[in-house]
Amino acid sequence: MDTAAPLLDLFDHVPLLLTVVHFASAGAVTLHALIRKREVPAAIGWIGLAWLSPFFGPLLYLGFGINRVKRRARRLRGATGGGAAPAVTGLAPVGPTGSLAVAAARITGLPTEPGTVVAVLDCGDEAYPRMLAAIDAATTSIALSTFIFRTDALGLRFIDALARAHRRGVAVRVLIDGFGGGFLFSRAYHRLRALEVPAARYLHSLLPWKMPLLDLRLHKKILVIDGSKAFVGGLNIGADNLLATQPREPVRDVHFMVEGPVVRQVAESFQDDWTFSTSEVLDGPDWFPATHAGGSAPARSISSGPDQSVDQLLLVLLCAINSASSSLRIATPYFLPDEQVLTALQLAALRGVEVHIVIPAVNNHLLMGWAMQAHIRPLIKAGCRLWRSPPPFDHSKLATVDESWCLIGSANWDARSLRLNFEITMEFYDPVLARRLNGIIDAKRVDPITLEEIDGRWPFVKIRDAAARLLMPYL
Repeated sequence: MDTAAPLLDLFDHVPLLLTVVHFASAGAVTLHALIRKREVPAAIGWIGLAWLSPFFGPLLYLGFGINRVKRRARRLRGATGGGAAPAVTGLAPVGPTGSLAVAAARITGLPTEPGTVVAVLDCGDEAYPRMLAAIDAATTSIALSTFIFRTDALGLRFIDALARAHRRGVAVRVLIDGFGGGFLFSRAYHRLRALEVPAARYLHSLLPWKMPLLDLRLHKKILVIDGSKAFVGGLNIGADNLLATQPREPVRDVHFMVEGPVVRQVAESFQDDWTFSTSEVLDGPDWFPATHAGGSAPARSISSGPDQSVDQLLLVLLCAINSASSSLRIATPYFLPDEQVLTALQLAALRGVEVHIVIPAVNNHLLMGWAMQAHIRPLIKAGCRLWRSPPPFDHSKLATVDESWCLIGSANWDARSLRLNFEITMEFYDPVLARRLNGIIDAKRVDPITLEEIDGRWPFVKIRDAAARLLMPYL
């Protein structure tokens, strides 16, 4: 009996089988891209690659074309956000920003509440003493969330202060990001646990099948004291923010102390993250007191992340840009927004709005600095003014519109903050604060970036920067 005959017959059908597999895989990519891809060019590109590159194209789509991050985030935390919002309560803004407040309420599902920025704190030199004093003065509760928690001399002071508060009966909860706080080993987390301070790491796992969760980062910087006072901004916990000590890699930043009923929204943001990480529900007057002192301006906390059904922060930023009539100022360490934001900024400049964007002269992430160079030319050409702030590296995250609206918090103007990270920002409809932040931003406008400079880069540098820009979704 010839055993080779069936094998030869099978080989005769290989071309047909490969054709069937190709059509099936390319067809599956086509259907998925048509249904899931919001950007038409991306959908066309993936569909074309799937049909023109048999097997290789569908495999690439399977690995890189499917947004598993948002799907995992929604499965882990549940989809939130979007839809109809309650009527705006508290102090309703008047004038042109009133429509912005209504839009933000519908986007976030939260009303404005009275809030006051009690202190604008320059770098850790001003912020850390106020934060440590607040921890020492706490009587009922302390909620601390941070992306980076170093165990240098400054970090150890925070750990000791938190431990003292815990020993005197204050309810203390500390949440550290599972990647930024030390992926392989978090010294701060283990030291807190050794001192019996309740602490948790956000989405931390060394299991290989959970590695995609590394994209889901808790980037919030929150300190809430007794449910009535909040510190928010971009400040991590580390001695590199103490400029007076002349650290080897100094970081400049701005932090804020907030009081008023709006602090409850900040505390609720921490509660959501803590409950997700530990299953413990924080409730009662220790965490959410019935009354709040202070609060003179309409304010709102915006908690954003990939678990939401809409990109809340992105939509609020677009509304703010489109509402600007005279001026728009932005200071951010990482400026790589998507085409929607770039277009909105260009249109603002073209209709006569003074648009000023300040980025660091030297970036602490090399690839990010290169990519930003390739990203800003259309803005300059449209009339936006771009500036470099002088050293040290400026980590400040500020935005103002028309000397009437301002945004502070942890989010950068890049794809990671707008799409992937869990962030907290706060908007204030406060002309006094807006004018003060305008002064801070204007002081950073030292070195203008011109079209001649961007166009005059060496060809190799242009190619390098453009190649780095391709990594925009991952930076």
